[in-house]
Amino acid sequence: MRTRPTTRALQYIAVLAYLIFLGFPLLWLISSSLKSPREFASVTPSILPKHVDFSNYTDALNEQGLVRGLGNSLQISVYSTILVLIVALPVSYALARFRSRLRPLTNGWILVSQVFPVILIVIPLFMILRPLHLTNTIPGVVIVYMVWSLPFALWMLQGYVAAVPRELEEAASVDGASRLRTIVSIVMPLLRPGLIATAMFTFISAWNEFFFALVLLQDPQLKTLPLVLARFVGAEGQVQFGPLAAASVLATVPSLVFFAFLQRRLTSGLLSGAVKG
Repeated sequence: MRTRPTTRALQYIAVLAYLIFLGFPLLWLISSSLKSPREFASVTPSILPKHVDFSNYTDALNEQGLVRGLGNSLQISVYSTILVLIVALPVSYALARFRSRLRPLTNGWILVSQVFPVILIVIPLFMILRPLHLTNTIPGVVIVYMVWSLPFALWMLQGYVAAVPRELEEAASVDGASRLRTIVSIVMPLLRPGLIATAMFTFISAWNEFFFALVLLQDPQLKTLPLVLARFVGAEGQVQFGPLAAASVLATVPSLVFFAFLQRRLTSGLLSGAVKG
């Protein structure tokens, strides 16, 4: 039987190995962004660059429209996240609290919608949006991302709403609070961790999405960040490894900042949402 210090040491080793597993791709990406073209052509690649070269970042920022694509992706991701939260909160509350014959059908639609491949719906979606003049526009992409993320957001928030004790709402009702006041003042503070988790999922889903943007956006001024990164691969498969790595590093910064900002809110929400016995 292992002693407690041995078990603790094994736990630390496992955590360290997991951190290395997660951090090595990012380390390799940052290292590659600082390498010169000669180092990429070397037969014996190295983890760290032999000579730091920042020209890849200059090429990525000046020649590929990275900043404009980053701004488009940020705008689309933020708007999509806000709309998903606005729609998902009342709908998930209704699904969790009200019993009706439509509830099983709605839950079935939520699950079935997640198994459809994007390739099956992108052409019909394009045919629907084109008469509405929503193709090649930022609002059109925002609507598509919102609809695409909404089923999973409903599924997530429905579980959080169901975990909120009904007794709290009944007590608020006895005190004279309306249904809307109960949702805003009682339910929403307890749903803060769920709302933050849903916002994280929606934001990163919109931030990384490629196929819908490829089909719906033709104007180079409206291209999102994943489409801009695809330009670093030439028509004949020739990849600009240095600028691509530099652009990828810059592309991860907004999502890291977003997650770092919401992680603090998620922790405070878990603590403030705890019910003392």
